[in-house]
Amino acid sequence: MTSLFLLCGSAAIAMGMMVVVWFFAKRMDNAGIVDIWWSFGFAPVAVFCGIFGSGQPLRNGLIAAMVCAWSFRLGTHLYKRVMSHHPEEDPRYAELRAQFPKHTWLMFFGFFQLQGVLIALLSLPVALACADPNGRIEAFEIAGLLVWLVAIGGESVADAQLSFFRAQPANRGRVCEFGLWRYSRHPNYFFEWLVWIAYFVFALGSPWGWAGALSPLLMLYFLTCVTGIPPSEAHSLKSRGDAYRDYQRRTSAFVPWFPKTS
Repeated sequence: MTSLFLLCGSAAIAMGMMVVVWFFAKRMDNAGIVDIWWSFGFAPVAVFCGIFGSGQPLRNGLIAAMVCAWSFRLGTHLYKRVMSHHPEEDPRYAELRAQFPKHTWLMFFGFFQLQGVLIALLSLPVALACADPNGRIEAFEIAGLLVWLVAIGGESVADAQLSFFRAQPANRGRVCEFGLWRYSRHPNYFFEWLVWIAYFVFALGSPWGWAGALSPLLMLYFLTCVTGIPPSEAHSLKSRGDAYRDYQRRTSAFVPWFPKTS
């Protein structure tokens, strides 16, 4: 099938899933579960593209497996985080509630559907790769896989280091500068972005593969300007004050780099 068919099918799957997620979020009175299912939602989309894409089966299976592995890892991580605070809702969604007090769940329905559309748009490199008629695995696919392995490894290490730091009672209220967090204030977000670079590189040898650049560009925008760094930094400044300001002064916000010494 063509990449356009796969993209439309991906949108239908993701938006249909978000209707179900909205129903359960409303029953639980916790819109934060959308983060969990947004992450898990890429797996069925990738499987759909892998099965119905007209590309080489090994290529289709490889990128579908990459997406599923990432999806389950991140979804499970977010499940543990969100449910450990339930019924307390993520501050982002509490703020949205305050902005729409009369039609809260109608607003959330539209918001959840937007997340479904975003899943489809971000899955563009997957659709392009799975529609590639070329019968061989070539340099771009191998390079994409290698970048993906680095990204998944880095993100997993960053998450584990932060969890370990927070688990120590002596670190309560302190700023994490342990491991990768010494070189970036948000190494988890950086390696998350690198995952989307990997999918783009994987698809680059496919017809119209360059269009897959939309995926990492969108993710970079959301991570650095919308849902990633800005609310995280605001929360850290509120909870850790001058200690976090000093950390900001010395440490790269996104791309890991050596900290400033003065």
